[in-house]
Amino acid sequence: MSQGSPFHRVIPGFLFQGGDFVIGKGNRGESIYGASFTNENFVNQHPGPGILFMANTGSGMNGSQFIIYTSKTEWLDGKHIVFGQVVEGFNVMKAVEKVDSRSVKTTKTVMVADCGQLS
Repeated sequence: MSQGSPFHRVIPGFLFQGGDFVIGKGNRGESIYGASFTNENFVNQHPGPGILFMANTGSGMNGSQFIIYTSKTEWLDGKHIVFGQVVEGFNVMKAVEKVDSRSVKTTKTVMVADCGQLS
């Protein structure tokens, strides 16, 4: 994730999706390796809420977009690369769920204001 990344898709009880740094609407994105990169491994699984993983348009088509699931999604094991987990701020996740985007656009702007790597 990166600072300033907008969430263009929010489905309450299911997911948030962001990471389109090109136009911010969810139909673009590039990885640091170029347009896309192949799957790395599927060692980490999708055990429950707060798991971060790469959004893709098919096997080996990872770009910059990512998804945070707000529910258990074990059926996605082996389909998306897990790269992180929300460790605190689940109350923020619940607040974001209220910014529903089922009508194509989020009702309010939601973005990653700050982030980092735990050591």
